[in-house]
Amino acid sequence: MTRREQREAVLELLFETEFKKDESAEEIFALAATNREFTLEAGSYIKDVYFDLLEKLDVIDELIGKCASGWKTQRLSKLSRSIMRLCVYELLYRDDIPTNVSINEAVELSKKFDDSKARGFVNGVLNGVKNLIETEGKPEDKTENGENA
Repeated sequence: MTRREQREAVLELLFETEFKKDESAEEIFALAATNREFTLEAGSYIKDVYFDLLEKLDVIDELIGKCASGWKTQRLSKLSRSIMRLCVYELLYRDDIPTNVSINEAVELSKKFDDSKARGFVNGVLNGVKNLIETEGKPEDKTENGENA
């Protein structure tokens, strides 16, 4: 699987998670891995990103909320929210992926899966997150009193 295909698989898992509130992330992943036959290497990347992202969801959603121009994160469409969550995760926690690549891939996912009107919104929010990170630093780079370390 290419990185783009792996990213799409993570997006699908995040989107499924939005609807399967009565199932654990472990159950959702196990069923998806079986049905979609993830290769060992691809499955490892997908699993690592999916579970790590879910652990960091509060931080990710807070950044999205700050940049979503008056929209509460929970009011965004499930698909747009999932796309943005994946991108913000990459911006914060995947130093091996350049910022512009993450944002471009998110816009491409939006073009492929979301409403045609969503891509501009997704792009705007993600650029806002990028700018916020550039000016304020990543949340984990801050000390307890809120200042950059």
